[in-house]
Amino acid sequence: MKYVERTYRLLHCSKDLVHFQLAVKETDLDIAVTPESFNENLILSTRDMLIELRLELEKYIKKAEQFAKSFEPCEVAESAPSIARDMALAAKAAGVGPMAAVAGAFSQYIGKYLIQRSKEVIVENGGDIYIFTNKLRRVAVFAADSPFSQRIALEINPKQSPLGICTSSGTVGHSISFGNADAVVVLSHSAILADAVATAAANLVKSSSDLKRAVEFAVSIDGIIGALAIRKDKMAAGGDIKLVQM
Repeated sequence: MKYVERTYRLLHCSKDLVHFQLAVKETDLDIAVTPESFNENLILSTRDMLIELRLELEKYIKKAEQFAKSFEPCEVAESAPSIARDMALAAKAAGVGPMAAVAGAFSQYIGKYLIQRSKEVIVENGGDIYIFTNKLRRVAVFAADSPFSQRIALEINPKQSPLGICTSSGTVGHSISFGNADAVVVLSHSAILADAVATAAANLVKSSSDLKRAVEFAVSIDGIIGALAIRKDKMAAGGDIKLVQM
């Protein structure tokens, strides 16, 4: 698995929005909002929100270490912070460990916070996106060295948003994957669920012959809108997903 600099952020960059970045420990967000909503106070309040979320999750993990270590679903206490409970529910639906949903969880929580302050929002965290849009947008697909990489895009209709668009890969990035997919992209109104399911589906892809099975698994889960799986020069897609050429 190789590391790729975050130049992939250009794949969802929107010129009509203002982008800014926030990083707190491992959480590294690229955030886009409307120009009229962008100001220093928005940046500071969003950073405070991010720090608060991380502290809540970190405190819970110290008390429940299995939450962070498990590759399988695990129960959480009723007293757990909402972000941990949401991650655990998504992980249970997908059959993976709760931390498989962590990137999507931060994207969604920050995205929902910003929706109250901006008419359009895009939050990206390690390739996992939460988007709220009023216009047709395209999000290009990065799939390592596959010939499809950066040549196809997902067309996102405003009627679909808010929408989670989450990607898992066995060939790119630092996240743990037990498969060999160049990219598995999953769409859901919940970025938390999309993240967990993308991880689970990508784990199924050992070779190109597994792409269809991975997509069928993803779209069979309640709450998943569509899925795309890529391995080298092969691709499978299913559900309500529209692909266009770049």
